[in-house]
Amino acid sequence: MKLVIQRVSQASVTIEGKITGAIEQGLLLLAGFASDDTEEDLQWLSRKTVQLRIFNDEAGKMNKSLQEVNGNILLISQFTLHASTKKGNRPSYIYAAPPEIAIPLYERFISILSADLGKPIQTGIFGADMKVSLLNDGPVTIIIDSKNRE
Repeated sequence: MKLVIQRVSQASVTIEGKITGAIEQGLLLLAGFASDDTEEDLQWLSRKTVQLRIFNDEAGKMNKSLQEVNGNILLISQFTLHASTKKGNRPSYIYAAPPEIAIPLYERFISILSADLGKPIQTGIFGADMKVSLLNDGPVTIIIDSKNRE
């Protein structure tokens, strides 16, 4: 599983002209699921995300976690994170999980993130044409791949 984490002061997702999820201070997560992702990948990335110390403390140093600043999460599924651009100019998405695998992973990840954060999270809609708006704070953008833990 690949995850792009962006620290934001605000973010929202709009589908067919309607805002379906919005947050103030927190993290915008773009999640790409692979066919071989497991419950362990989801658990590890969730814990890593909510405990990542990328929010400023009183001294202005990135030393506080999402939990410590009572921040929020907006989670967006994004299969294009698994794009392969090795050949030609058209990306291949053969490493992205098909919907029958990715949707249950996405739904489970929502549950795990909500439990680890201690409150509900905001989301887009899997497979929808989404317009994502954000104000990246910092900017801080971090990419994590659950297959590169060691």
